[in-house]
Amino acid sequence: MLTAQRIVKTYRRKRIIVCLSLAIATLLLTTGVRYLTERNRNEQRVTLFTARAVSTVESLLEPLAASRSALFPLVGQPCEQAVEPLRIESARLQTLRAIALVKSGTVYCSSIFGNRNETLRQLQPKLPSPFPQMLLTRDNSLIKGSSVLLIWTPTSADGQDGMIQALNIELLSRLMLEPARPWVDHVVLNVGDVHLEYGKGVVQTLPGKPGLETRDGVSGRFPFSVTVIGPPGDRLALKFLPSQLPLALILSLLIGYIAWLATAGRMSFSHEINLGLAAREFEVYCQPLVNAQSQQCAGVEILLRWNNPRQGFISPDVFIPLAEQESLIAPLTRYVLEATASQLHYFPDSSRFHIGINVAASHFRRGKIVEDLKQFWFTYQPVQPLFLELTERDALPDVDYRVVKDLHSLGVKLAIDDFGTGQSSLSYLEMLHPDVLKIDKTFTAAIGTDAVNSTVTDIIIALAKRLNIDLVAEGVETPEQAAWLRRNGVAVLQGYLYARPMPLHAFPAWFANQPEAAKENGTAVRAVPLR
Repeated sequence: MLTAQRIVKTYRRKRIIVCLSLAIATLLLTTGVRYLTERNRNEQRVTLFTARAVSTVESLLEPLAASRSALFPLVGQPCEQAVEPLRIESARLQTLRAIALVKSGTVYCSSIFGNRNETLRQLQPKLPSPFPQMLLTRDNSLIKGSSVLLIWTPTSADGQDGMIQALNIELLSRLMLEPARPWVDHVVLNVGDVHLEYGKGVVQTLPGKPGLETRDGVSGRFPFSVTVIGPPGDRLALKFLPSQLPLALILSLLIGYIAWLATAGRMSFSHEINLGLAAREFEVYCQPLVNAQSQQCAGVEILLRWNNPRQGFISPDVFIPLAEQESLIAPLTRYVLEATASQLHYFPDSSRFHIGINVAASHFRRGKIVEDLKQFWFTYQPVQPLFLELTERDALPDVDYRVVKDLHSLGVKLAIDDFGTGQSSLSYLEMLHPDVLKIDKTFTAAIGTDAVNSTVTDIIIALAKRLNIDLVAEGVETPEQAAWLRRNGVAVLQGYLYARPMPLHAFPAWFANQPEAAKENGTAVRAVPLR
């Protein structure tokens, strides 16, 4: 059997688990999204950088290609005539270091030195060539040892005549190939099997470091490519994550708090009660009340039982107080009224047989109890009088005493349940004018002892007699208790001595043929049906 503390802890634990799960999921999702976004952004940066580097080199080579057609006629002319146009073109194209003319495999004219007579193959073993070529090499003429990009364009079929354009590529690389850290660590210009690395000049092999990624951008217009080397995008994204954690934590805490507020209704005992009401999981029971003198069954008290299919049997001592805390006691009372009224055929059709139903003082506010009785009880036109047993867990100020007059006009009688244990006070008796006081089972159990409760029982009985209020004793379990209560003027008895709470459909069988339940002085007492 569940306890109130256990139920509350269970629901609170579920809410905490859900909220923490959502907060953690939000944290993971946020960091995951930021990680993927940053990784993709890093890859886009590297891709864009590579494309920009290729485009930049192409933009430098395009003017050279356009100027070659104007310089081709100079090949074969005397250097005295050709040198001036060569120098003018070299000055116009600021990226050029020099322009040289080749005749029969011999460099005979240069824009810098003028007349020359050097075998081209000695200067560049791969030239001359019948095909256009682009070479990365080291300068052996002007700035020895510096990097230079040579563009060879043959003008004869055998490739022995032609023109060489030399670019100061080392200087240009500082402008075009500078790495963009932290995304790019190395930028390399590749021409054939020779490479020009930013800051290092011409090298024969690509730089390589463990854990770095390589991406190539190939020119579609010129015979070169650009290699970009840098850390993987996911590694950079991981380094970026710590700076995003504060925002992700704030967002996850916000989502967790919103979830805590949102689950207050659906993951609470109030939701469980609403679910039980909608699924009609509650069952109405009754416990007979026996006339102390005649031993006739004078009526029943309606009780509510809940065998929750999700959590098992939940005691009324657990779910009733929790329902009051969650402001759901009124819906439960409406459920009891309707369920009982629809099954009145199980009880004697007599005005001398009363039915008692527990209500909370909060149900009296703004006359709601009167409205509910008219809707859920009196529409069935019951013959049996109704007793409303006012529980004392609610404080007296919660009761709207103007409703009492309306209840009496409807023929409804009032009883104070568990008198002397809760919030009861003499003002109840003065302002409610109850018809019945119900002695709590704790006082009944103290009969015959020297306990303080036994003395309180005497006081309650004397008070009721003085005010001419009927008494009902709850929790009668022994013949000695029954005999004492009868001798002291208690009119009606209720307890396990006579019957345990039973489903309504079981009441007719008990009423027609009661077992030996009430024994006094060794003699069985049989309840007499009312007619």
